[in-house]
Amino acid sequence: MKKMKANPQPSTAGKMGILAIERRKHPRFVVELPLDYTRTEATDIVGGIVANASEGGLLVYLPERLDMGTILQIQIFYVKDLEFNMLKAIAKVVWSDMAARESWGEYRYGLQFLSIDEQEFSKLMMLLREVGK
Repeated sequence: MKKMKANPQPSTAGKMGILAIERRKHPRFVVELPLDYTRTEATDIVGGIVANASEGGLLVYLPERLDMGTILQIQIFYVKDLEFNMLKAIAKVVWSDMAARESWGEYRYGLQFLSIDEQEFSKLMMLLREVGK
């Protein structure tokens, strides 16, 4: 978030404002979807929650501390037309907020999609369109 001083006008001299500039390439959509993931070097499946999504990545809450750059195989679960659906992708941890809920055993991460095949990407775009309505 970039902070900028507002130009003071004669009647507002001494007052400052904050201007937020969005730097994301893709709009985010608020969702609450279950997620399963495995680290590429591990076999155990761990669950988490997707809090928001875009065509470039996800904001997720996970139960364990992960390092920046960790590669995850992910599965996102959702219901469409009364059918249970899943989309798969490979994503990388690109940022973390360890302090957010560390005391509760939840960690917040930004994941960037590294690999998602065309069919899975089509499912993601369809899901985002539905959420955006």
